[in-house]
Amino acid sequence: MSPTTPTVFIVDDDPSVRESLEALVEYAGWRCETFATARDFLSAPPAPGPSCLLLDVGLPDLNGLELQERIGSDRSDMPIIFITGNGDIPVTVKAMKAGAVEFLVKPLSQEALLIAMRSAFARSTAQRDLDAADAVLRARYASLTSREREVMELVTAGMLNKQVGGELGITEITVKAHRGRVMQKMQARSLADLVKMTWALNLAPLERQGDHEQED
Repeated sequence: MSPTTPTVFIVDDDPSVRESLEALVEYAGWRCETFATARDFLSAPPAPGPSCLLLDVGLPDLNGLELQERIGSDRSDMPIIFITGNGDIPVTVKAMKAGAVEFLVKPLSQEALLIAMRSAFARSTAQRDLDAADAVLRARYASLTSREREVMELVTAGMLNKQVGGELGITEITVKAHRGRVMQKMQARSLADLVKMTWALNLAPLERQGDHEQED
């Protein structure tokens, strides 16, 4: 299988359930990893490609909801499909509010399970793409000097070059030079593009400290 083959992680303390789910997953052509406990799963490395987690609510160590809370944002690209022996409405509501994509009651319908997994893989792929784009954007921002970051903040806040120069105590020509480097390093095609990047980075206003890098 290639690194992009979807992976299904199965966490269920019932061996017969694990075996039947594993057979279904492999028949569908996906990679499968099974675990009897939540702690066993926590020690496993993340999947190289899109993935989802089939998670039993009632586990002997951490229960399903506790595991969901534990992994939280650490595995945001791995949607969770809960499976349970009973349709406990409060538990279902809590799981769905915490981001679960589906809550299925045993005995499981193969068709419903396959549909849920395909939907989870689509969400996983989308999240992985977003994470990759965010990592690239943050790497570009990290390449900026402190002065370039200040210029970027003020320019995207709507200040003209002359106003930025007055705020930072540098000439308008120097502001233009910094602004050009910012656009180049961030690979922004326009000011509007740079503004969108600032929003995506969720940047907080920079503090004025009066001691800047000696490059102006």
